Amino acid sequence: MALEITDATFDEVVLKSDKPVVVDFWAAWCGPCRMVGPIIDEVSSEYEGKAIVGKVDVDANQEFAAKYGVRNIPTVLVFKNGEIASRQVGVSPKKVYTDAIDALL
Repeated sequence: MALEITDATFDEVVLKSDKPVVVDFWAAWCGPCRMVGPIIDEVSSEYEGKAIVGKVDVDANQEFAAKYGVRNIPTVLVFKNGEIASRQVGVSPKKVYTDAIDALL
């Protein structure tokens, strides 16, 4: 399962990580987000120990969604050393997310 990331934990979990971090910005009411959710959970299991994979509920945590210009959900950002390495908006196949991580490992 993907890690739940909040505005309070974002800095520590995402920006200070020494591993690549995948962050899925989503909301419970968003249909496409429910399609991406299981894919993100699979990626989380497959990359355990190599990358951090988490989710931010944009309804409850708006600070970093606003900071990174997340206007449409789902938006998946991949961070490396606290910087955005890739951005994917909308539903994508699993390979898009795994390729983004593999490029940083």
